[in-house]
Amino acid sequence: MEPADTVQATEHEVRTTTPHRGRWARHPSPKEYIRIAIVLALVTAAEVAVYYIEGVADFLIPLLFLFAVIKFSLVAMWFMHLRFDSRTYARFFVLGIAGAVTLYIAVLLMFRTFAT
Repeated sequence: MEPADTVQATEHEVRTTTPHRGRWARHPSPKEYIRIAIVLALVTAAEVAVYYIEGVADFLIPLLFLFAVIKFSLVAMWFMHLRFDSRTYARFFVLGIAGAVTLYIAVLLMFRTFAT
């Protein structure tokens, strides 16, 4: 029999809390994942809607870039758990998205997409 003053963590607490930079951080619950999925669906719907709005044709590419970065950030931070891991991993992903955006802008400039 165990002493009454022994603290025991439930299975849920053990699975959802991990040591993180000297403190305990919790991982998102399934409800939070659903919220992020809904936000991603809304951002995707906004991307599609912006494409069909003729009034924003001049700002289409920057808007789509913005939506892509938002979606990348949400997926990397929440679904890939970068929000809870070492900042070194986050730096690799930021470097990757910066490289991808730079390459894409270079290709757009090469094909004179921004020329009037």
